[in-house]
Formats: sequence, structure tokens, C-alpha cells
Amino acid sequence: MATLQNIRNHGAILLIVVGVAMLAFILGDFLNSGSSFISHNREYVGVIEGNKIHYTQYEEAQKQLTEVYKIESGRSDFDEDMNAQIRNQVWQMLMLDYTLQAQMKAIGMDVTAEELSQLCIGDQPHPIIRNLRVFYDETGQFNRDNLVRFLQSLQVEAENAEQAANIEQAKNYWLYWENAVRLTQMQDKYTYLLQQLVGANPLDAKYAFDARQNKVDVDYVMQPYHSVADSLIKITEGDLRKIYDSRKALYKQEPNRSLEYVTFAIAPSQDDFQKAEELMKSLQEDFATVEDITTVVNIHSDVAYDGRNYSESTVPEMFKVFAFSKKAKKDNVTDIIFDGSAYRMARLMDCGYSMPDSVELRMIATQEGQEDADLGWFTETELPAIIAEKAFASKRGAQFTVNAGMGDQTFEVLEVSKATPKVKLAIMELNVAASSKTYAQIYAKAREFAVNNSTTEAFKQAAKENNMTIYPAYNLSATTDKIGQLPGSRTIVRWAFEAQEGQVSDVYECGNQYVVAMLSEVNEDEYQPMANVRGELMLMAMNNKKAEYIISEMNGIKTLEEASSKFNTPIQHVEDVALDTYRFGNAGAEPAIVGNAIAMQENTVSAPIQGNMGVYMIKTSNKMVAEGELNVEQETQQLNMRYAYSLPYMAINIIQAESEVEDNRANFQ
Repeated sequence: MATLQNIRNHGAILLIVVGVAMLAFILGDFLNSGSSFISHNREYVGVIEGNKIHYTQYEEAQKQLTEVYKIESGRSDFDEDMNAQIRNQVWQMLMLDYTLQAQMKAIGMDVTAEELSQLCIGDQPHPIIRNLRVFYDETGQFNRDNLVRFLQSLQVEAENAEQAANIEQAKNYWLYWENAVRLTQMQDKYTYLLQQLVGANPLDAKYAFDARQNKVDVDYVMQPYHSVADSLIKITEGDLRKIYDSRKALYKQEPNRSLEYVTFAIAPSQDDFQKAEELMKSLQEDFATVEDITTVVNIHSDVAYDGRNYSESTVPEMFKVFAFSKKAKKDNVTDIIFDGSAYRMARLMDCGYSMPDSVELRMIATQEGQEDADLGWFTETELPAIIAEKAFASKRGAQFTVNAGMGDQTFEVLEVSKATPKVKLAIMELNVAASSKTYAQIYAKAREFAVNNSTTEAFKQAAKENNMTIYPAYNLSATTDKIGQLPGSRTIVRWAFEAQEGQVSDVYECGNQYVVAMLSEVNEDEYQPMANVRGELMLMAMNNKKAEYIISEMNGIKTLEEASSKFNTPIQHVEDVALDTYRFGNAGAEPAIVGNAIAMQENTVSAPIQGNMGVYMIKTSNKMVAEGELNVEQETQQLNMRYAYSLPYMAINIIQAESEVEDNRANFQ
């Protein structure tokens, strides 16, 4: 289907929009439908505001978002991290949709079908629709006629199964963005209502105005906390407990686990290298003489032979001199080359000819109502072989037709680049990999470690004796997708939430290494224990005690000169200190110092003041009120503009934090 192909050709288009707009067309059909399964909690990924989300619905939502990403990015090889990102986006958008729906239902607000239609296909479609490049014209601007033609193409009666599948995919693509508009409009309407209810008043306006207008210059002496030796300070458990209790709300946590693990690298043995070299030597004669080079290479090599044309800029560096030297001749073959991880040799299949490096193509419309589409410039490797073969054999202005899997497509060659020397090169490459025997040997070693060291003490001692690095992994939640950079380590996270503290795991295969883990900590409490934040508490307690110590040392000092002399530190100067900033000159964020400076009388010296970085004595001068009169309306308007920027994010976060949510995703990942 030409329209869908056009989407693919244009590639990625603001993928961030995808992240902001998880869809409801799935949610409409799947999340609100009845289930034929018995209602067991284990069948549900979660419950959001009373809406049960069946695991099949969650999987379908992931598939849908994955397909949209594939179309938008032109890729299909998503890695583990990308799939995890998709799963998290699905959940976040489910959260946004259901929590927002609950709030809007309570106040009788909705996005009507007529409203959604106008936003999607009206005279001025929503920015989400206008940003889809499939609807752009040749000038790079949104063209509503292209939108209309796209929607009309969705009504075409399919002539075969392939066309039907493409039409269905295009429909789902459109429904995704249509519902993205719905969800965005829901959020916009609700937060706009809040913005009308939450706004600045005249007192806010006066405070904001005064915070800018009242300014003062400050001279100061600062004695930093690090100038006091830790040995002079005594911290008690009571000191730490007092700070912990005052900040406890900041230490709220979800159930989590911490573990330590060791790795066993899966690497080829000397025997694996020897066998790879022997195989390479056994292939040497056939590789150099056989006529059917494709079969020989594609059976044995890790690099397939596809008859591509290499230029000096695209040929592998190690074969550049061989392929493009004056001595280059058809059927010349290199010696076997070993670089430490792979054996390679090359055969020159053709040389002494020139071809363009790239072509510019246009796709000719094949259906009524469609327009030709300029596709841009392509190198040979960027095109399917069936298209590249004809495109690079054609001259400027030539047209050719191919069947590229979506019916016959006709292309026109708009332009070709200057011809450069090319060669065809067959490459036999054997990357040395660990054999099944080597895998078994390394696994046996890892298994022996796990079985013989099943306690925390034994685990750590064995790692030390074998000079193995113990890697930590802290604060793993039940839905953590990956431990650090360990690929495929989700299974270890699942184990950690089933194991007992101190337990040692079995052997897990994570990419090119085996892993044995030890569960070092289980946290089920609502708040982090004091032990987990002890370092932070200790620093704050030390600073408090050091502040007391420095203040006592300043007792009796009346002037900055005395303080400067006693502590051998210079008097520093800051101009235009005002309440509208927390920064205090080069000292950084010191709100307590700024506040005291503004409150003090001019030409007075303060008592010692505890700040973030140390203890200050300050003297004010040149206290002034900047010129200007309070314009309440203008000031209020500026404050409301700030609220308008931050309120939507704050409101959604608060709504979700206060909503009834049961998250069981860990059981399905």
C-alpha cells in the first residue's frame, strides 16, 4: 500500500510524541471488554482506579505501541532496553488515561466524538496530526488534502490478503494517533480548568514584585564546614534520629531488594580458536576457485555474500589496499587474516568498473487520488536489493517497476551521483565463538561456585580467594527490567523477590556471561531504614555540629574585620542580593543568608548565620528599592504564566500519587 510505504520511507518523526500518547484505541476495545477468564488476581497486570487490566490487554497494548515505533522509526530490531521502554510507556499511559478519566468523570467533563473528529480532521487539525510527515507536501508543510486522501485509502476494498493486511495496519496506525489526540485533549481540558481555579492573587503579586525590587549589597566572611576537623565533632545516634525523623517523608520507598553478584565470562577457549583456524584453512581452496561463491560463503561465513558493490569508502579497511591497488585482479585472494577474535579472507569477484554512490528516487503514484512522492537520496545498501539493482543500473530520468512486497511499485530516478570505482568482494569471515563444550565447562565452574558457597560469608570469601569482582546492585524494584548493564537479567530480579535475605542464586546466563547472585538486603518497609541513609544523615549532623562549633568560636566578634583576622579568611562582597534568587554570589545557593540580608537594617552586622556551605557573618550596605511601581494586573499575569507551565505536570503527578493503583507487572515480566 503506497501510503503506508510512504510512512516507512520518511522514518522517525518526533518519537517523543509516541511516549506522550499511549493509545486508547487498544484501551477502548480491549480494556473495557469482558473477559472469558476466571477473575483471579494473577491474571491482572494491575488495577487502576477500579479498572482491572488483564495481562492479554497489556500484551496487546505493547504490540500496538511496538508497531507504531516500527513504522515511525523504520526499524524492527528493537533491543531489550527498547522493549523495556515500551512496556513502561504502556503502563504510564494506562495510568494517565484511567486516573484522568476518573477525575473528569467526577466533574462531568469529557471529550466528545464530535470534538475529537474536529480535532483530527477539521480545518485546523491538532498539532499531533499536523506533525505526522505522511501528511506533508513537497514543501515540507502539512497538507490537509493528503490527510483526506490517506483516510479515503483506508476505505479501499482489499483485492488480496496482503493488501488487506496493509490496510489494517494503516487503520491501526491512524487509530493510534486519533486516540493520542483524545488523551492529550483530556489532559489539556482538565489542566486548563485547574489553571482557572489556581492563580495568583494581589498579595502574591506584591511579594513577587518586592522580591525583585528590594536589593542590598553584602560584605561577608564565611568559615566553611570543612575547615573544622571531624575529630572535634561527636555525633550521637540521637542526633541522627532527630534529623531522620524530621526528613522521614523524603525517605518513602517501594519494596526493593539489593544484591551482589559475580560473573563468569563466556569466552572461546584455545581449542575453539584452533578449530576455527583449521576450518578456515580447509575452506581456503574452495573459496579461491569455486564458481558458486555465494553458496560457499553463505554456508560458512558470518558475512553473507550479496554481490554488493564496494567503493574505497565502504570496503572494510583491512581489504582496501588489496581491492583497489594497481595489482587488483579478478579472482585474487588474500591470505588468512587473524585479528584476535576472527579469521578472514577475501576474494575479488569483479573490479575495474565504476558506478554512482547514490541515487535520488521518486515513487510514482499507482492509485487515483494519490500523488508522486519524492523519496530522497539512497545508497545501494539503504535500498532493498530488488530496487537497488534496477535503480543503480538506470540513468537519470529512467523509470522502472518492481514488486517490493506491497504490489507493483514504479520508481523514477531523479538524479544519480558521480560514478566512482567499485569492486565486488566476497568475504569469508569466521568469528571465533565459544563452543557448546566451552559453554558447559564455564557453566560447570559457575554452578560449582553457587553450590559450594551458599551463604553470604562463603560467597564473599570464595570471590576474594578467586580474585573475582563482586558487583553491587541496589534498590531493585519488583518491576526493574535489567540489573545495571547485564542483558537478560530480569530473571535475577524475579528470583530476588522470591528468595530469602542471604540466599545465593543458581546460575543465570546474561548475554556473554554467567551470573551468580547473593541477596544482600530485603526492604519491605514503607520508609528507608536509617542505615540506608546513614551517610546523608551523618553529613547533615556533622554540618550542624560544626556550625555550632564555628558559632561558638565567633562569640564576641563584632565586626567582619575581626572575623576575617581570627579565621584568616578574606572579606568578600556581593552586589544586588534579592529574594527572587537563592544564589548568594559565588557561594551558590544560600537562601538563609539571602533572607537575612534582605531583612536586616542597612549598615548593620549580623550574628553568625548557619548556611549550606558554612557559617556566615554579613554586613549590609546600599540597601535600595529599584525604580518602578507595582502593576498588580501585569504581575499577576506573569505569575499565572509560570503556574500554567508547571501546574499540569504537578496536577498529573498528584492525581496519580493519590489514585488507587495496584501494580502487578512484576508477575508478567
